[in-house]
Amino acid sequence: KNGAVGPDPNNAKKMWENLERAIFQIFRKNAAQLSFEELYRTAYNLVTQREGEMLYNGLKKVFSDYLTVLSDNIGSCPEETFLSELVSKWTDHQTCSLMIRDILLYMDRVYVPQKERMPVYDMGLHLFKVIVVNRFSERVTAALLLQVSNERSGEMIDRHLLKNATQMLVDLGRDVYTQLFEKPMLEMSINFYQLESQSLIQTCSCSEYLKKAETRLKEEHQRVQQCFDLSSETPLREMVEREMISTHRSTLLEMTHSGFVAMLRDDRVDDLRRMYNLFKRVPLGLDGMRTKLRDYVQEAGVELVGREEKDPAVFVRNLLDLKMKYDQLLSSSFSDDKVFIHALNEAFEHFVNKNSRSPEYLSLFIDQNMRDKKGCEEDVETLFDKVLMLFRYMQEKDIFEKYYKQHLAKRLLSGRCASDDAERNLISRLKLECGHQFTSKLEGMLNDMRTSAESNEAFRRHCAQGSGRTIEMSVHVLTTGFWPTQTAPVCQLPAEIQQCCDHFKSYYLNKHTGRRINWQLNLGSADVKCSAFDSGKRHELNVSTYVMVTLLQFNQKATFSYQELLTCTAIPVNDLKRALQTLACAKYRILSKEPKSKEINEDDVFTFNAGFQCQLLKVKIGTVAATKETVEQTSETRKRVDEDRKHVIEATLVRIMKSRKTCDHNNLVAEAITQLQARFSPNPALIKVRIESLIERDYIERSSTDRRVYNYLA
Repeated sequence: KNGAVGPDPNNAKKMWENLERAIFQIFRKNAAQLSFEELYRTAYNLVTQREGEMLYNGLKKVFSDYLTVLSDNIGSCPEETFLSELVSKWTDHQTCSLMIRDILLYMDRVYVPQKERMPVYDMGLHLFKVIVVNRFSERVTAALLLQVSNERSGEMIDRHLLKNATQMLVDLGRDVYTQLFEKPMLEMSINFYQLESQSLIQTCSCSEYLKKAETRLKEEHQRVQQCFDLSSETPLREMVEREMISTHRSTLLEMTHSGFVAMLRDDRVDDLRRMYNLFKRVPLGLDGMRTKLRDYVQEAGVELVGREEKDPAVFVRNLLDLKMKYDQLLSSSFSDDKVFIHALNEAFEHFVNKNSRSPEYLSLFIDQNMRDKKGCEEDVETLFDKVLMLFRYMQEKDIFEKYYKQHLAKRLLSGRCASDDAERNLISRLKLECGHQFTSKLEGMLNDMRTSAESNEAFRRHCAQGSGRTIEMSVHVLTTGFWPTQTAPVCQLPAEIQQCCDHFKSYYLNKHTGRRINWQLNLGSADVKCSAFDSGKRHELNVSTYVMVTLLQFNQKATFSYQELLTCTAIPVNDLKRALQTLACAKYRILSKEPKSKEINEDDVFTFNAGFQCQLLKVKIGTVAATKETVEQTSETRKRVDEDRKHVIEATLVRIMKSRKTCDHNNLVAEAITQLQARFSPNPALIKVRIESLIERDYIERSSTDRRVYNYLA
């Protein structure tokens, strides 16, 4: 007969028995005596002879029998050695399973995929889980948690053993690790940190508590890295942050002698940095710190600007020092976090605008530094950065513009600008902040000074061609509208000075038709040569125009009463008193006064001081000037600003209506406020009044169908 010879069952059984004995030798750690090549060929033959089922089931039974005995041995261990014995047997079992897999590799490649069975190595792990780990699941969990608890209590443990045990659970399946360790470990940890945080919050200061919380977080991080699966780090960390930080956040902030405010008050930079680093870990953790920082700085700032400060420069310097202090704090403790930067800006904006004179004081501070040539050259960019920082906080920027224009005018006309480039630089930076409209007049003032220099040079050449003059005169021609000029009373100039003025006026109007010249004598200065002193020295005195007019009166006689000088010069009362105070009460006393006092009274008598002595040949006698406006002057400035605001508001309203043609009241007011906030904070009631004014003058009209809607009239 023709036919194939089938496999011999007895031979297959013998081959399996050989493999079985070899597997037991592997379990007994006697694998060195085995021929793996021969064993592999035996397993190969069984599979090719279609005995894969017998081989697979036999292997499963061998694994099960071995692990049952192994389980009994592990179970008999005392608790002290249970975990180490379990991990040791697990490690051995892994090694044995790998060796057995290598022998049965052909079955793994052919039979297992065909029959959709579990691979050899995976079967070995699965049976270890079912027979060993599941049997002692509670003991495994208890042993692992005891290790964690002991270490948290300060005891030394075998971290390598703990890591191997948790890794065993991971290898047996993520669900095994989660159920037998991670979940109960987190539950235990919650109870532990709840009790510890409650105890610490009652016995520790805020700083001590934060240090302990920081230490616990570092310990847990290291424990996860060295002992747990990394997947446990996030839930464990979040739990510690919640129990140690989030739950007690408000209590920590509010601690009377050691909380957040106390840290700010005592400049405890390290503690603040620690609080920031811990609180930013939890949801909404920084909100409380942000609010308290804003309120604390705001309170300190309100107290600062509320002081009666005589020197505006000191006022501004104090603000800059306060800003620098908290800027450094933000950098060193809060990592320049935008949340805290915004809080600091809110606080400064609040208290800077609490003092209505802040714009004036800032302008005076700039004026003082711009007159100081040494200071201006040293670090002008740093100065501008500081100035613009405070300027941004100011809501009434138009008031600052008013004062800055006045002070710039005095610097330019008195020749006290430390640097023209610095002046232009600051104006260009203000232009970037507020736009061209804000600085157009300031730029016009600088251009006037340039064109005036050219005009004076041409006038000198013109004079050189005519009859010689003994008095040299330089005139600044200022464009009306650019400069903060006002109608100044014309004083009685000496004849020779009046002749020079008439000559320049005639020359200028011949070259520029259609223009008009109004003399602003209160803004001028003069160099007066004086040789009538007993010392015999000839001094050149640099004085204001009013002081020059007053001083020249003493060419007629040596003594004048106050009333005589008032009549002869026609100088306004306040200006004459300042001029006489400059000459009789200041550093250089060209005149002597009776009776002696620092104030000028209407019954005073003034005499030329022939005994005046000074080492300098050129003496600059600055007019005694107030460093800040009086209450009356401030009120007058405010009135002028309010009048200017009316025009600015109307121009803004017309511009909006021209672009939209039709707009309802609420949107018009809202858009106007948005556009005007760059210059000042407008009052909605004032905007409403200006709308009514525009309606009366036929710029806009109310809609016939809805009185709250406006139409633009072209």
